Amino acid sequence: MSSPLRFSPCFSWKRMMSIFFLPFISSGFIPRQNYNKDCLLEEAGLPLQPHRFNWSHLTPLELKDRSVGLQTASTACGKPHFTLEGHKFLICGGSIHYFRVPREYWRDRLQKLRACGFNTVTTYVPWNLHEPQRGTFDFFGNLDLEAFVLLAAETGLWVILRPGPYICSEIDLGGLPSWLLQDPSVKLRTTEKGFIQAVDRYFDHLIARVVPLQYRRGGPIIAVQVENEYGSFYKDRKYMPYLQKALLERGIMEMLLTSDGEKEVHRGSIEGVLATININSFGKDSFRYLHRLQKNKPIMVMEYWVGWYDMWGDHHIVKDANDVKNTVSEFIKFEISFNVYMFHGGTNFGFINGATDYGEHRGVVTSYDYDAVLTEAGDYTQKYFKLRKLLGSVVALPLPPLPKLTPKAVYPPVKPSVFLPLWDVLPSLDEPVIAHQPVNMENLPINNGSGQSYGFVLYETFICFGGYLRANVQDSAQVFLNETNIGFLNDVDQKLNIPEIRECQLLRILVENQGRVNYSWKIQGQQKGIVGPVTINGIILEDFTIYSLEMKTSFFERLCPFPRLRAVPWRPIADSHPGPAFYLGTLEAGSSPMDTFLSLSNWTYGFVFINGRNLGRYWNIGPQETLYLPGAWLHPEGNEIILFESSESGFDIQTTNIPKL
Repeated sequence: MSSPLRFSPCFSWKRMMSIFFLPFISSGFIPRQNYNKDCLLEEAGLPLQPHRFNWSHLTPLELKDRSVGLQTASTACGKPHFTLEGHKFLICGGSIHYFRVPREYWRDRLQKLRACGFNTVTTYVPWNLHEPQRGTFDFFGNLDLEAFVLLAAETGLWVILRPGPYICSEIDLGGLPSWLLQDPSVKLRTTEKGFIQAVDRYFDHLIARVVPLQYRRGGPIIAVQVENEYGSFYKDRKYMPYLQKALLERGIMEMLLTSDGEKEVHRGSIEGVLATININSFGKDSFRYLHRLQKNKPIMVMEYWVGWYDMWGDHHIVKDANDVKNTVSEFIKFEISFNVYMFHGGTNFGFINGATDYGEHRGVVTSYDYDAVLTEAGDYTQKYFKLRKLLGSVVALPLPPLPKLTPKAVYPPVKPSVFLPLWDVLPSLDEPVIAHQPVNMENLPINNGSGQSYGFVLYETFICFGGYLRANVQDSAQVFLNETNIGFLNDVDQKLNIPEIRECQLLRILVENQGRVNYSWKIQGQQKGIVGPVTINGIILEDFTIYSLEMKTSFFERLCPFPRLRAVPWRPIADSHPGPAFYLGTLEAGSSPMDTFLSLSNWTYGFVFINGRNLGRYWNIGPQETLYLPGAWLHPEGNEIILFESSESGFDIQTTNIPKL
């Protein structure tokens, strides 16, 4: 690091910042006759006369001659910046996760990103969704990564890919597959042999799909991130270089990046790889650690957080639109490349949500709205209009017209007509697992040896006496004697008094995985279900019958329209029914289905399935009060809607055209 410059006491921090960062000049245009004056202004920390960026020739459709891709360079004044094929380039990126958005809406969301003035889309790649079982890969439908990347290029957007293997992203286990937890000796996010072998096999499959999509192969991918925020984990100094080598050996030729918190950037960086940072706001010290690490490289903010995610039982978090606009304005003023996280958050459909654990397990809500620039349903916000106006004022050509909003509808209320208690479903399920002791979710001998990833597990055994029941359940459990609920257990309260009984009864413990921790060192110990022995008064219980209730799509394809379960008599609904049960109704969507939001205000806790698709969790503790239902997932006229309510049944399911988060 060079010797510090001397400043007068009255020299403002903004002028100090401007000496280190590139002031606001046009893309690839510095008038020769103003060169000396401009350099003097830069050195004095004074702003230049602003010019407009012209990226019209720097789009995937226009830029056909490709040889060098995204690079770093310096101006004649010595200020570092990015270039794309030799042209000065500022990355204006926004995050959209293809796996959180219905495929039918990918084009709409990407067009709205382009119309807002952005030139790049960034996305994570979730390993756990793409390899749900060891050696079985899924890149189809909503997980068609290649189709999303090519659609981005068609829309006029470059792509920065963030393939992990760990991605955080508030997704279950930070995107790592749960079958990695089967062997306690496997050390996640390290060069331990078991983990690295799994990563190598995954990368063999994933990177082969990515290589043809790179910039120098004619695709839109201009950069690839190595892992994610390893500076906050940092268990193995050999790990990040190993991943760098793994990407290079498999054919990644575009710029490599790392991404870390502003104070952890030095621990997550790799020699020869551009370091980027994640920040909540623009401050005078935001880039201090990054500058110490790489003072002669352009600055890239990989994640500028324009909002935040919500937790069950907490309040909905929002961020002021003017603060977002002002921060992005500062980025542009100093020509700092940036990526807005999230531009469009989408939804944690199904069971994919992550969790935190700072003394107590708390799951991330179903919505990943994130108070982002586009709402969960793709609607415009004040942040969108303010950023569009700002970016429109600094680009040379007019922005594309605004895409039309996706229409919303309010449908007639759905009143379930029949229900099926969970206990009546059990005889129609796959054969249960018989075990001497409880088996945790990940180690159940199902799914071709890969265990169970999500949902519920039901443990049954007979007991002939009462007393203090102890069980390490992760994350939450209902306890029953036969069909009567006698209490609850969770990761904190693992003790329950069972009343004295006169004859042997069936003890049932229904355990739910409410989301594995997605951040921190605690990812190592995220086994779910019952972990360890179950005792009553210190006596170990034995001989368990274990039912897997993963409730994945294939399960509900059987359930809807119930070819097997209709052999079991469904019960007409008369009054409120306690206990876990399925409730069946029909949503009439008319001839042209549109987006809507489900309101379950008189229900307690559970999941909603529409035409076999899992929309996610509802819970009356909030903050989320509605579930997003994409119109693209509805059929004309009738749609079978199933609620799995774990507690107390409600009366009906309302719809609204306005979300309540």
